[in-house]
Amino acid sequence: MPIRVPNALPAVSVLEQENIFIMREDRAARQDIRPLRIAILNLMPKKIETETQLLRLLGNSPLQVDIQLMQVSGHQSRNTAAEHLLHFYRPFSQLREERYDGLIITGAPVEQLPFEEVDYWQELTEIMAWSKTHVYCTFHICWGAQAGLFYHYGIQKRPLPQKLFGIFAHRTLQPNHPLARGFDEEFLAPHSRHTTVDLAEVRRCPALELLADSPQAGLYIAARRDGRQVFVTGHSEYDRDTLSGEYHRDLARGLPIAPPSGYYPQDDPAREPVFRWRGHANLLYVNWLNCVYQGTPYDLTALESF
Repeated sequence: MPIRVPNALPAVSVLEQENIFIMREDRAARQDIRPLRIAILNLMPKKIETETQLLRLLGNSPLQVDIQLMQVSGHQSRNTAAEHLLHFYRPFSQLREERYDGLIITGAPVEQLPFEEVDYWQELTEIMAWSKTHVYCTFHICWGAQAGLFYHYGIQKRPLPQKLFGIFAHRTLQPNHPLARGFDEEFLAPHSRHTTVDLAEVRRCPALELLADSPQAGLYIAARRDGRQVFVTGHSEYDRDTLSGEYHRDLARGLPIAPPSGYYPQDDPAREPVFRWRGHANLLYVNWLNCVYQGTPYDLTALESF
């Protein structure tokens, strides 16, 4: 089954060329089916790139998914045209009364700031509070995961001595968990961040369970025990060249940056990276959608708060 997207969204042409099953709005309107309603709070600077990455993964499922792109009002995007945001995004203020099967909160390049100093922190806390009453399951990514763990459970992020940057091996800790179904015992995933979360604090939190970690990258996946929240500290959605783009961007800015670990063949930035985490990324998002589909009520007005 396809993912339903607005007819003119730039990601559509890219995904159709990749043979991702996309259903445009006009065709979806003729389908007599209850699709999953998924909102995406996109906090990443290159919003069109992130939209395409996430829609590619959400479209690889047998479930029909309706997407609503969401933005915060308290932040002016410098990397995405205002016309794009006006046409495809809605502010949270217009969505307060809506209910969704799932919500994705992306990462953001603000992890070196204290949470309270992020210019949209207050609005983000309102969205995270709203998610407990209006969303069945929220999927938090990278900084979004750190923000969610701090807001909901008081688990603070910690600075790293240097940027965690590259492709790292992870181990599956609970292979029978629905979210980890089909995971290899060891799998790869990208990370790109300056901060981390203490594994011991996550283990001490009775509401959470640890699903995957890494000897180098630490916490990777944690989830609320009732399945209503997922926290993923990496960027499994990244394309083949995303880390390369970040590396060359930081080089051009004169920032201290080493090539991403385990990314370029023989650590040579002149060589094309090998796409080695795509299988895990697809499985993670398909599993999440299946967990949402099996747990969410058919009538979203019957959604229970937690």
